[in-house]
Amino acid sequence: MKILGLCLCIVLNVLANDGKILFEKHCVSCHTPFVPMLKLKENFLEHNNTLLKLKAPTLNQLSYRLKQRIGDPKGDEEMHRMEVTAFMSDYVYHPDKSKSVCLDEVMLHFKTMPSLKGKVSEDALDRIGEYLYDFDEEVIKSKGIQFEGFDVAVNLAQKEHKLIMIEAMTSTCHFCRKMQREVMIDKEVVQMIEKSFVPVAIDIHKNSLPLGIKVEVTPSFIFVDAQKNVLMNVPGAWGKKDFLALLKEAKLRSKRRKNEK
Repeated sequence: MKILGLCLCIVLNVLANDGKILFEKHCVSCHTPFVPMLKLKENFLEHNNTLLKLKAPTLNQLSYRLKQRIGDPKGDEEMHRMEVTAFMSDYVYHPDKSKSVCLDEVMLHFKTMPSLKGKVSEDALDRIGEYLYDFDEEVIKSKGIQFEGFDVAVNLAQKEHKLIMIEAMTSTCHFCRKMQREVMIDKEVVQMIEKSFVPVAIDIHKNSLPLGIKVEVTPSFIFVDAQKNVLMNVPGAWGKKDFLALLKEAKLRSKRRKNEK
């Protein structure tokens, strides 16, 4: 089974690499690969697409929306991949804005794409589909913060004089994913966390929180100093501005605690 799993991973990686090449050949002239979600919101909601002047939804938009709207995102992953790829292939051959998975306020800025039937093969679309399916998660991995286990985080916090930031989350939490895609990959947020914090993510459906910590909702953010003192336990999802303020407050409380000693 391990060998089979390894072979499957290798095949998917090959398909994804081929998919990137094919995407750049057939799609990138209209579909920009990546724009941060906060910038996309600003572009569409505040500037009516005059800021970025996009011709079509970005790849990160499509990757996320397709996986949320097509098939069962909580079901079997391989089946879900096939469902998403099949929908994408049908749309590319038979484009119809009424079938789009993107928000109406986004699609109103775009024309219906021309059919690519006879221009892109079904095999090429399968490979593009693999690349598209994984793109959203790859963005989070490459641009987001890198989480550590709690024990490792304690050692790093003591060594590097940082605070520990625990994100209590679940894999099915909508607002956890929303923060991952919008806030936790923002450059300013990532820089502040990397400078002053050691981040830890714990799926509370699978593991208990350390130090006897309890939370009522996900996501919740718990800030702990290097001596394992809990400084703050704050529930809720946050926008960029408020989350930066939360990080600053955690640093301030740590400083006050040191001064009180």
